[in-house]
Amino acid sequence: MKPLDGIRVLSLATQYPGPFATMLLADLGADVVIVERPGFGDPGRRNPDLFATLNRGKRSLALDLKTEKDKNALLRLADKADVFIEGFRPGVAARLGFGYDVLSARNPRLVYASISGFGQTGPYRDRPAHDLSLQALVGLLHGHEATAARGPYMAWADLSSGTFGALGILAGLFQRSVTGKGTEIDVAMSDTLAVWALGLLGPLMNGAPPMKLEFPGYGCYKCADGKWLALSITFEDHLWKPLAETVGIGQYGDLNIWQRGEQFEAIEAALKKAIAAQPYDVWAKEFTEKNIAWAPVWGPEQATKDPHFLARGLFVERNDAGKPRWYVAQPLKFDGETLGPTGPSPELGDTDPDSIWT
Repeated sequence: MKPLDGIRVLSLATQYPGPFATMLLADLGADVVIVERPGFGDPGRRNPDLFATLNRGKRSLALDLKTEKDKNALLRLADKADVFIEGFRPGVAARLGFGYDVLSARNPRLVYASISGFGQTGPYRDRPAHDLSLQALVGLLHGHEATAARGPYMAWADLSSGTFGALGILAGLFQRSVTGKGTEIDVAMSDTLAVWALGLLGPLMNGAPPMKLEFPGYGCYKCADGKWLALSITFEDHLWKPLAETVGIGQYGDLNIWQRGEQFEAIEAALKKAIAAQPYDVWAKEFTEKNIAWAPVWGPEQATKDPHFLARGLFVERNDAGKPRWYVAQPLKFDGETLGPTGPSPELGDTDPDSIWT
């Protein structure tokens, strides 16, 4: 049995945040049905590999919600669902006839989640939003304007809102188990990203400077053979001393975190010079033996072959419709087992609405 076996999820959320939230739920055993536009589908299908990753283990309905027939089919399914997710701009679901008031009146136990760029309230509620503009809004791009979109792209706002969306839904289901009533959850991508930036924003609002990790031993360092490694030593003075002694800058080994910060430029220059004097393999062996916090700076392809991830079962191969496909698995382990993916991504409209939850 999986944790969410028997939970029925009906999702009108497309692209990235909603599908990521329902991917997490599907991996945990929920029966997720996604609703797509006939003939077109989720816009995310334009990127078939990403769509396959986000929508594994789900079923697809192709419904034209402007027709009475398909509208009624959706309402019947919402009556039987435990969870309803929509990803429209605020007010659109209500105009279509699927707002919380309508659906909760028909199904009082329904947990209803809305995921939008700026949430259901506030002066920005009707604005379109994509990840990079939200990163800019919460202060993450300040000082990085010239290079913000050039590095490896991570959709932090999409992922944070999908994660908090799934968390909110689970909390709503637990609350329902106590009260017998469902709830309405407002998930704003902007808010969830601001929460992820709390180390930057929280101190600032209370009169302290934003947390800044400018300490020797926290960064990427180039070895003699051109390979790179990352060190991640910050507040742990007991981890700094072995590093300083190992690389030959023991004169700095007894400095505490604040003293190291005050002498950052001199110590960092000495550390870079020391690491640049030996090849990567030497440092990999030394740092591992001395229990120093380090890691190789992998490319994505190397990451997929890392022995630790492989031993953890993080990458899973399935035979989907006669074709092998690899997935990044759901990260939580229950009783030592990795859950999901439970199946392949659906073909557009692969399910008849009359056959669902009868």
